[in-house]
Order: sequence, then structure tokens, then C-alpha cells
Amino acid sequence: MPRSEAKISRRQHILETLAQELEQSPGERITTAGLARAVGVSEAALYRHFPSKAKMFEALIEFIEESIFGLTNRILEDDKNSFRRCEKMLTLVLGFAARNPGLCRLMAGDVLVGETERLRTRISQFYERLETQLRQVIREGEMNRELRHGFSAAATANLLLSVVEGRIHQYVRSGFARSPMEMWDDQWQMLLSMLQQDAV
Repeated sequence: MPRSEAKISRRQHILETLAQELEQSPGERITTAGLARAVGVSEAALYRHFPSKAKMFEALIEFIEESIFGLTNRILEDDKNSFRRCEKMLTLVLGFAARNPGLCRLMAGDVLVGETERLRTRISQFYERLETQLRQVIREGEMNRELRHGFSAAATANLLLSVVEGRIHQYVRSGFARSPMEMWDDQWQMLLSMLQQDAV
């Protein structure tokens, strides 16, 4: 294996192991010493691939961003119905969370307590970007007269995002026992009835 490929493979292995450690140790702080043991290398070897734990977390956040926004952009291109766009975007985020419990700790922010402010800002920006996309979808729905519920696009987008964030936090708080997809179909129907309701 060429040296560059081996380096990429080792970096990938470190990130996958970090995600597994986040999943297997809910509520616990991840140390570089513990991560190095799990990977099977020395801490010095770990730092040859990543200069800090913050950089490892940052790489995982980048993976979350690329995964979610790559697919939300495809949803926005492929489907023009505002209701379906909202449903697919929210279901995408919740489904990603359900399949990646370790990464949920990053999405919930609990593992970032005591870490650099830059990481917490990055997660905040992830949700702000998602909220902006939802707000744009809702505004387009209002312009197309699909949505007639009488509330502002900003308030509606924030409510939908709050539901998603809340479900992710429940998942983390339950030690990954309570799936973020649990009862989601029924709850989406409740939200959909609100979106479809005529203003009074």
C-alpha cells in the first residue's frame, strides 16, 4: 500500500474508532490516551495524524456536514413540493442520527463541553445552516400557496429544527436506547397538519 494511502487509512481508522468510543461511552469524556489504546497506537502516533483532539472532532463534524448537506441539496433539487422537502430533510437528519449514535454526541454538543469554543461554534453553524434551508423551503411554499398557516417562515423553521434537536438530545440522554425515529411518522403528521392549516 502506498504511504499516502496508509496515512489516509490510519486517519480514517482513528476517526471511526473515536466515533465508536463516543457511542460505547455515553456521558464520558474521551481522552487521547484512551483513544490511542482503542486504536492500538501510542499517543505520539495519534498526534502524527491529528495535532489535537479538537482536530479529530472537527474532522467528524466535517463528515456530518458533508453527509447531511450533500443529501439535503439533492432533496432540494429533486423534489419541489414544500411539504415533502421538509419531511425528507428532517427525516434525513433523524435517520443519520439513528445510524450514527456516536456522532449524535457531537450533534447534541454534550461531548464538546470543555473543548475549544470553535467546535461548539461549528455545531451551532451546522444547525443554523439547516434552519436557513428549512426557512427557504417554507418561504417558497408560501409563495407557491402550498403553506397557508399564517405563521412566519422563521418561526416555523425554528420549530421544526427544535423538534429535530430535541429528538437527538433524547437519543443521547437515553444512552442511545430511544431512537430519534421513534414515533416520528405520527409526529410528522401532527407537524404537517399545522403546516397545512389555514390561518384563522
